[in-house]
Amino acid sequence: MTQTQNRIFDELGRLFTNAAGAAHGVRQEIETVLRGQAERLIADMDLVTREEFEAVRAMAQLAREENEALKARLDALEKAQKSAAKKPAAKPAAKKAETRAVDDGEPGRGPQGDTSPLG
Repeated sequence: MTQTQNRIFDELGRLFTNAAGAAHGVRQEIETVLRGQAERLIADMDLVTREEFEAVRAMAQLAREENEALKARLDALEKAQKSAAKKPAAKPAAKKAETRAVDDGEPGRGPQGDTSPLG
């Protein structure tokens, strides 16, 4: 009877081993099928790659920083404009320099030796 029990246990052991191997094979097959379906689903969703996401994120950060700098510059200009508007207007000065043209004989030179093309 001892031999019979050992043989039954051996057979049960082999049966469970084969069943475990078959279950492992089925598991691998199911994982492969599910992975393929998930990859197709993701490809159909038109998702971006990590590299593309990081590039756009860096561009957005740079744009945000530039926007903050421009806002600070605009605020400073508005403040300067308001302070200039609050100051009393200066009395009109005599336009002696504009009415009197100094011509030293050199073409392209305006009053008081101005070398600008406008003067």
